[in-house]
Order: sequence, then structure tokens, then C-alpha cells
Amino acid sequence: MPAEQTAVLVLDDDPIVLRSLSEFLRVEGYRVSPCQTLAEAMELLEKDQFHVALTDVRLPEGSGFDLLEHAKALSLSTAMIMLTGYGSIEDAVRAIKMGAFDYVTKPIADGEVKLSIERALQQRELLEENRRLRQQLNMTFHFENFICRDPKMKRALDMIRVVAGTDATVLITGESGTGKTLAARAIHANSPRTGKPFIEVSCGTLPDTLLESELFGHVKGAFSGAIVNKTGKFQAADEGTIFLDEISIASPSLQMKLLRVLEDFKFEPVGSNDTHEVNVRLILATNQDLSELVRQRNFREDLYYRINVMNIELPPLRTRPQDIPPLAHHFIEKYRHEAIHSVKGISDEAMRVLADYEWPGNVRELENVLQRAVVLCRTPYILPEDLPTNLASPVEPVLPDGKTLALKEAMRRWERHLILEGLKANGGNRKETAKCLGINRTTLYNKMREYGITEI
Repeated sequence: MPAEQTAVLVLDDDPIVLRSLSEFLRVEGYRVSPCQTLAEAMELLEKDQFHVALTDVRLPEGSGFDLLEHAKALSLSTAMIMLTGYGSIEDAVRAIKMGAFDYVTKPIADGEVKLSIERALQQRELLEENRRLRQQLNMTFHFENFICRDPKMKRALDMIRVVAGTDATVLITGESGTGKTLAARAIHANSPRTGKPFIEVSCGTLPDTLLESELFGHVKGAFSGAIVNKTGKFQAADEGTIFLDEISIASPSLQMKLLRVLEDFKFEPVGSNDTHEVNVRLILATNQDLSELVRQRNFREDLYYRINVMNIELPPLRTRPQDIPPLAHHFIEKYRHEAIHSVKGISDEAMRVLADYEWPGNVRELENVLQRAVVLCRTPYILPEDLPTNLASPVEPVLPDGKTLALKEAMRRWERHLILEGLKANGGNRKETAKCLGINRTTLYNKMREYGITEI
């Protein structure tokens, strides 16, 4: 953390020590609040947020331990450094046991105080990072922490809660960015298989020739480049759960193998006649209409009925506008630590912009937008100008004579425009562009080919 962003409270009843220490810390770039009385320091702790507090142990009206107790009672994350001219092992042990970060004896050496503050800040950042990680795990896996007010999303969540306790195969459907992976992780984490492997495979990220090897493994010499035996994801997921995302693009050969696994949980690695048996639970996801693919003969009907045992449909964000405000506040809190300036929330005007947008990338796009806004924000509250321009003022595609385009053509032109802008913003990097747009790389390549987009 830069020094100019670090708030330090200094408490010492000796005016000379207080002035000298405060001036030194200001020269080092810290924001310093000097106090000469315990009551003043306690009041400041209640009003403002301090990263570090340096306090004299012996004070006329009490002690530095009183300030330490006060900070603990307020549940503050302020790192406390005790200063004393009467150093003793007993006081040092007491200070550390009560939760003080460090204990520095007088006369105070500038370098020693500076080093102690730097170490305190490093520890504070580690503790904050651990808190954020714990919070993310809670948000990921505990049903009561899922953010939803919309009835459709609540019904989906109820379904997730029910199927988690079973061993049934689950098919999760929904547009890209609606949270299918999050739902799959929640099902596994709240199932009898929790603690066992959770293996995730995105079928859209690998060509057909490698996907079968990725799932079922291969033996040495099975194909060019197979120089050693490889264990597949199904075997790695034994006793646990395997999550197959974008199952709609599986090849006919892979679909046939998946059908067999679902029927008797047996398979052969690529290039081998040896049969392996596994005990896994399958969760699958798709953003395509599988029933339509079956009708078009692009997906096996028997496999479709085999995997469509428990279907959970996640609604797109545009159909659940009441979820946008709580999701927005959650993502602001999640990325607040990345901000250059302190970000407290989002303005009403900016929230209206979010509410009026269609969110083709769904929750994933909303998260990306707010992460960007938090980083770019220069005021306590996110403003409309901190949001991408296409959210606040979308371009209306029109014909040269001024007539509005037909809806289908207008959507095609706008989709092409978004892809071009995404490629430009990411320097032509397809992987990053697909991530920003909330789609997989295969979909991006198909869209680029459809719209005649070659190089950027």
C-alpha cells in the first residue's frame, strides 16, 4: 500500500516525542493524526479508519492497553504498535497476547518505527486477503449467500439445493455468464461427495482430437505427440464430481463414449483396450437448446435423455432486473481493494445505467464492468462516466435514409460492433476478448467467421 494512502494514529502524552514522531512519519508520506490524550485517541478511532496506531504504554489517564482494548471492542483491523520508555518482558508479552502487532522501546529509532509500520501493513494486507478469500468461498458454496431476489432465480436455487443431496446427473442450462460453473461447484460442495475431487472440463476450449484424450486419457503412441501415458479427467475425478461445460459441442464419437460412461461408468483410454471403471457424478452445462440440436440430429437423442435427468435453468440477467443492485454492491465490495482511491459505492445515476442495460454477457459481464469501474473511479461513488460508453449511450444502428433497421439485422450489426471493439481493446487477443464478452473462444471464432472479421 502506498504511504500516502496509509492512515497512522500516534498517541503520546509527551508533546516533544509526539511532534517529532509525527513529523518523521509525515516526511515518510503517511497521513498522521497526532493525539496527546487517551480520550482523544479513542474518539478518533470511533470516527475514522486507521491502518496503524502507535501508542505510548504509560499515559496520565490510563495506558496504551486501554486503547488496544478499545480497538478490539470496536472490531477494528488497526494494527497496534506499543511504545514505551519502561520496557519490560512482562509488558511486551502482555501486549502481544492482547493482540498488539509490535512493541518498540524508547528512545525511538526512526528506522525501527518505519520497519515496524511496514511489517504491520504487510500483515494487515495478508489478513485482508485471507478475509476476502474466505468471503469468496462462502459466496461460492453456501446457498444462503447466493445473491438473488428474482423468483425465477430463487426457484433455480431451490432446485440446486435439492439435487445437491442426491447423486443424480444434472444438466445446467443458461446463457453464457449466468453462473453455470458457480452452480456446479455449489452442487458438489453441498453433496455427499464434498471433499472429493471436483474436476472441471470446458469442452469448447479443446479440439475434438484432444478432448477425448483429456477426458479418458491415452496410452503412449496412441497418436502423434502421445509420448507418455496420460490419466484422463474421468479417472482423476473418481469418487468425486466431473463437470463438463459446453457439452453441446461434443463430437458424435465423444457423445457415444459419454453415453457408455453414464450407463456403466466404464471407458477405455485412447489407443488402449484396457477398460477402466470409475465412480463419478456428472454435472453438465450448455448455453444451447439441446432439444433443438436433437431435432437437427446434431446431438444424440439417447444421450440427451440420459443427461437430462435433473435440469436446472439459470435465467439471464436481463430478465431479473431486481438482482442487479445487490449484485452490483457485491462486486464493488469484492474489488474495492483494487481501487486507487477509496470507493464507497455507486451513484443512483450509474445504477440506473446498469438497470437499463440488456447485459448480453449476463452476471459475468456485470462483474467485469464493475471491476473496471472500481479501478477507474476517482470519486467515492462510481459515476456514469466510470462505466463503459456502450452502457450509457448505445449506438442505434440506422439505414442511410434514417429508417431504423429490422431488429434481427440491428442486433447482428451491434454484435459485430461489440466483437470488433473487444478485439481492439485486447490487442487482437482472442482468449481475452472472449473472456470480456462472456463467451467461449469457439463461439468467438464462429462469430468472427460469420461476420467476416479476420485480423485486427
